[in-house]
Amino acid sequence: MAAIHLLINDHPHDVDVAPDTPLLWVLRDNLNLTGTKYGCGMGLCGSCTVHLDGEAVRACQTPVSSVGTKKITTIEGLSPNSSHPVQLAWIAEQVPQCGYCQSGQVMAAAALLARTPHPTDDQIDSAMVGNLCRCGVYQRIRRAIHRAAKGA
Repeated sequence: MAAIHLLINDHPHDVDVAPDTPLLWVLRDNLNLTGTKYGCGMGLCGSCTVHLDGEAVRACQTPVSSVGTKKITTIEGLSPNSSHPVQLAWIAEQVPQCGYCQSGQVMAAAALLARTPHPTDDQIDSAMVGNLCRCGVYQRIRRAIHRAAKGA
């Protein structure tokens, strides 16, 4: 076990865990931030997507010891009152069907828009390809990303 200091959603946290513990389990089990979902455990589905210094990463494949001083943002910290443009667009476009993958989808979309404010369909498809949706709402996801890019 090791004492690890993390900055999550702008709040400091100290955890005593094995250094190779995946960030996903620290978030969910140690800190009760359950918005980040477990999907496949192999970094293939994107359900566990969080931001490290604004970059989308798979929390299931990120050892907590590798985070260092990077700022972690989870779905709970994306906005204080769910008013992030991506979250509003998700609601307006009625994106979720079952909803399980949506926190990872939203986090990937937010990272895309932070680096590419007005993405093309190809840029959206390329950025979102690693986030799988069992319900197949990919067209709604794309529409929501375009809506968020417009600020509507």
